[in-house]
Amino acid sequence: MQLFVALVFVALVLALVFSRWRPAWIFAFAALACYAVGLIETEELLAKAVNPGLATLMLLLLVSVGLEKVDWMVRISRRLVTDNYTASLLRLGSVTALLSAFLNNTAVVAVLANGLSKDSRHPPSRLLIPLSYAAILGGTTTLIGTSTNLVVNSFLLDAGKPGLEFFDFFAVGIVATGVSLAVLLLSARLLPRNEQHAPAPAEYLVEARVQAGSALIGRSVADNGLRQLESLFLVEVLRDGKLIAPVPPYEILAEGDVLIFSGDIKELGRLEGFEGLETFAATSGLLGRNLTEVVVLPNASVEGRTIKSVGFRAMFDSAVVGIRRGGDRLSGKLGNISLRAGDNLLLAVGPDFASRQNISKNFAVLSGLEIERSLPSRQSLLLMLAFAGIVVLAALQIMSLFKGLAVMLGGLLAFGVVSAEDLKRRFPYPLLIIIASALVLAQSLQNSGLADVLAHTLFAQLSGYGPQLAIIGIFFATLLLTEIMTNNAAAALVFPIAFTMAESFGLSWVPFVMAVAYGASASFLTPYGYTTNLMVQNIGGYHMRDYVRTGLPVALAYSAAVLYCLPKVFPF
Repeated sequence: MQLFVALVFVALVLALVFSRWRPAWIFAFAALACYAVGLIETEELLAKAVNPGLATLMLLLLVSVGLEKVDWMVRISRRLVTDNYTASLLRLGSVTALLSAFLNNTAVVAVLANGLSKDSRHPPSRLLIPLSYAAILGGTTTLIGTSTNLVVNSFLLDAGKPGLEFFDFFAVGIVATGVSLAVLLLSARLLPRNEQHAPAPAEYLVEARVQAGSALIGRSVADNGLRQLESLFLVEVLRDGKLIAPVPPYEILAEGDVLIFSGDIKELGRLEGFEGLETFAATSGLLGRNLTEVVVLPNASVEGRTIKSVGFRAMFDSAVVGIRRGGDRLSGKLGNISLRAGDNLLLAVGPDFASRQNISKNFAVLSGLEIERSLPSRQSLLLMLAFAGIVVLAALQIMSLFKGLAVMLGGLLAFGVVSAEDLKRRFPYPLLIIIASALVLAQSLQNSGLADVLAHTLFAQLSGYGPQLAIIGIFFATLLLTEIMTNNAAAALVFPIAFTMAESFGLSWVPFVMAVAYGASASFLTPYGYTTNLMVQNIGGYHMRDYVRTGLPVALAYSAAVLYCLPKVFPF
């Protein structure tokens, strides 16, 4: 059985790193394999699905659907930036970290990034990676600051240990956050600079087709005035499957020509002024209404598929108006472009878009319907006071966090702040499957005896060097896995080994478990380890090198602070 479990875990890691399958399915199949061979009983399997820590996490994410609608975050985003760049970074970093300690950091970044992208004093490319990093750092300071902390807490509860308290993460997290933000003030100066003081336009690829009977037919590009568009540039013409690029001004247009423009999506309306020129989305009857910008998430069902094959109208009640991929130049027909994680899409959405359950599983919404529907100021204040009260009661151990969140969620439904449809659409099914499956795998690891074998082997190798080296190894193993998969998956994989190793040393499990939690939040080197990094990639026009050169000093400072503080705050 130990060999079987080892093969399952190796296959799990390889599938997470190299396959395009969704992590939820990978974890589910691995857990099912362990259940099928009798490594875990049915009663144990069902118990994992109702783990108290997991249930608390689900409640928190559902309550966050209501918290995302508060209006004051939009106002805050307009006051964070000053003419002085260093002062702007200080304000942005500290406020974002504070908000992310208590609110869903994806929502925080979505709202603040939307405001920062419109600021004229500093280009977005100088502000958005610091925004994402500050959100990640702030999340490390409280139990609810990041889902990773609650995932680790659910594993502890499953192991029969007392759960972590609300501010158990604070002492180490605040030091790491302070040190990392100080380093970020310096490393952020390595970010690319747009010499223009106004924000750079969003360079989207847009497609339009010359219709039958169009006045454009038989006339050249120059004669039709297609060279005089201020912020849209005609880069290619597709004719009978052949690509014409660059497009000469004397090129005569014909019926059925597909014109590919690149430029500021805000100028899209200019194309509607040309008789018989129809954009890609216009055929769906959606163009001109409710334009919404989204980012394709890692492991989305649309990833790796062409825009045409996805069938956006049927799946999402929307049509793709334009696509943008960081600083990369896209080419060819819009419908034939294969989507990647991190692609920005501009969607013309229909009335059912907001109610589709698959939106949040495929996209992070940056602007449009979901972000702009804020509550009135009075309701926003009452909502935040209620949430603050729950946090205080949980921190003082007067009321459990689970009970407080359950009561608040009932209130949100009763007063119409959120609807049952909102919660159904936003319910985090993939995360639920990942964590419940990971709990099953951890139990299988224990039941097979493989966890003891691994821990004792590592103990025999490291016992001569002391537990500090073991802590360092656990931290960096989790950090590495976070950068190549996801933070929650990394925590789920490393936790069982870390916990069993602590028992082998005969020491407190707390520093070992905390090393997993802090390591899983240390995603500063790639856009793919953490959702907020991916959200800002295209808005700022970032390449991988921008994350590495800005994030490497932050990652080193964060790691040093955590590893220095861990044994002092949580003695062995």
